Amino acid sequence: MSFESIMIAPCGINCGTCIAHLRNKKKCCGCKPESGFKVNHCAACRIKNCEFLIKSASGFCFDCEWFPCLRLKQIDKRYLTKYKTGLIQNLVKIKEIGITEYIKNEIIRWTCPNCGSIISVHRDNCLSCDLDLTTFKTLVSQT
Repeated sequence: MSFESIMIAPCGINCGTCIAHLRNKKKCCGCKPESGFKVNHCAACRIKNCEFLIKSASGFCFDCEWFPCLRLKQIDKRYLTKYKTGLIQNLVKIKEIGITEYIKNEIIRWTCPNCGSIISVHRDNCLSCDLDLTTFKTLVSQT
């Protein structure tokens, strides 16, 4: 379920690559599914629960008249700085190529080149084989 459209959050985060989703115990189901365990900050997310997002046709922030809003800019800055992943960039790409093509790119982007496991956006090493992914993640984020 890690590489399905339901795992792409309205803000552009791929919940399937989140450490809370990839862990073995109490896996977070992502912010879009209606049922299942969610970590507190996902369940209470101000972006996911935004009154403007509810009105959007796509369910993504790029359809909002306020895109990119201050909340999105703040989380985008944090993800760019800490994890080398641009959420606004992700959303622009989804709007440009569509969710199906975006998911295909995500499979390549977040699959460990050494063991084939899913890479966590929140870690610099593969959770399965411990491969250092710092350089790999930098190269992939530039494409």
